[in-house]
Amino acid sequence: MPPERFDAVVVGAGPAGLATSRELGRRGVRHLVLERGEAVGWSWRHAYDSLTLHTGKHLSALPGLGFGRAAPLFLPRDAFVDYLEGYARHFGLPVRTGCELRRARRSDGDWVLETDAGAIRAGRLVLATGIMANPHRPKIDGEERFGGRVLHSVEYRRPEPFVGRRVLVVGVGNSAGEIASELSAAGVAVTLSVRSGANVMPLRLFGIPIQYWAYAAIRLPRPARARIVRLVGHITELRRGPPVLPRPSVGPLDAIPLIGFHLVDAIRAGKIDVRGGLTGLTARGARFDDGTEVAVDDVLLATGFRAALGPVRDLIGLDSRGFARRRDRVVAEDAPDLLVVGHNYDATGGLANIRRDAPRAARLISRSGD
Repeated sequence: MPPERFDAVVVGAGPAGLATSRELGRRGVRHLVLERGEAVGWSWRHAYDSLTLHTGKHLSALPGLGFGRAAPLFLPRDAFVDYLEGYARHFGLPVRTGCELRRARRSDGDWVLETDAGAIRAGRLVLATGIMANPHRPKIDGEERFGGRVLHSVEYRRPEPFVGRRVLVVGVGNSAGEIASELSAAGVAVTLSVRSGANVMPLRLFGIPIQYWAYAAIRLPRPARARIVRLVGHITELRRGPPVLPRPSVGPLDAIPLIGFHLVDAIRAGKIDVRGGLTGLTARGARFDDGTEVAVDDVLLATGFRAALGPVRDLIGLDSRGFARRRDRVVAEDAPDLLVVGHNYDATGGLANIRRDAPRAARLISRSGD
């Protein structure tokens, strides 16, 4: 039998894929959502237990379905996964789980998608694969000699397996800050390797989530936003004292800041030992760029993620951050029938950008079929 054909196929049933599916459905576009995992929100289900959104619920909801009044302002992981399940169910989204895209190619004006369940044809292809499925794990000198465990933060679940051990956390992004502070609160001896520093912003400013301030200011000229950032920094230092982490070469307008003071507070309390950049591992510990060495039992690489482009990686050009080069925010420059949703990140949060990009992608796809 010939392959099934859809006007569009969406790859990934996380927030970006579900939002895009809802928008395609309300525009009458016949489509299918492919999910490699066994349920929607597969990557979110496997994040660490204590993960809590640091973006407020009003800007974290997907198009068409808000959170209830009883929902907390900042949703924990399990509540957000429940929301994704309810979202797919509420809109009757056509999600096919346990179906991984293995290869994508062009044929006779269509995309031919080779999956675990056979071939599928699509007029338009939407990558909604985000970044969580593609952890960045740099090669570390001496790792083969190290006697302990080397894990990526995506493998971390809870602190109990590390109690009584000495843990090195590499990185100073939001995952690193949350994991390192959680481990230290559980009594784990934590060393933090910081290569380039961090911009630290409060979770709330005058009781309002910092993301909401960023959203309100997003249309202001860059010099005005820079002045606001400096003012927030000044207020923070007056309230909490001088920074305990080095400042990076780029400001909060150009890189996602570390949100909240959980890590800073643990460092101030002497619960976390801060070191410089990691240069290598020894049989029993870690070596840093100032020549010092520390004995550690485990290494947690909170070294971030890269765009999960999978089977189309060799078909498109990438920008300096490893994302597909795009026009109109969502259209791949090298393939106008390939759209990408969930790969725009700024201070307003990835979910807020999905709320903006999913309708745009669906609108472009529906118009292309007119």
